[in-house]
Amino acid sequence: MDAAWDSQLTTFLSDLSSVQDASLDLLSRKRQMLVASDREGLLALGAEEQQLIDRLQGCLRRREELLQQAAGQGLPSESIRSLAGSLPKAQRVPLTAEIQKASSQARLLQHHSLTNWMLVQRTLIHLSQMLEIIATGGHLRPTYGKDHVDSNRGSLLNQVV
Repeated sequence: MDAAWDSQLTTFLSDLSSVQDASLDLLSRKRQMLVASDREGLLALGAEEQQLIDRLQGCLRRREELLQQAAGQGLPSESIRSLAGSLPKAQRVPLTAEIQKASSQARLLQHHSLTNWMLVQRTLIHLSQMLEIIATGGHLRPTYGKDHVDSNRGSLLNQVV
């Protein structure tokens, strides 16, 4: 097996780890800004988010290139993990640890993203309720009731002429 695989996979995993670390940092800062309602700060994150997206897309392209190259050489090409597993033990062991770290970081990124998403959803629900209170003056009319007949209901079929 070509010794270059060790180097290529190490470089790929290093780049991926760097992007994941930067993404975790950005998501943490974003959560703090969401909690503080820092609109200007959130807007300023847009450019940094786009750079991270570009870097992640670069990692994805590099992953695909590595797996296609491995397939062309008859090596396992289902995943980076399977490709690294085909390396000699001396090269495989450090790569396996890096792959596990990248996998754990990906799971942590999912958790942070979900946390931020939930925070935004709760904020939207709260704002929606506030708008409803403002629109109705705080006096909500019951949707259903036997004592009050609402003249605004859909009475096209029920209206007596």
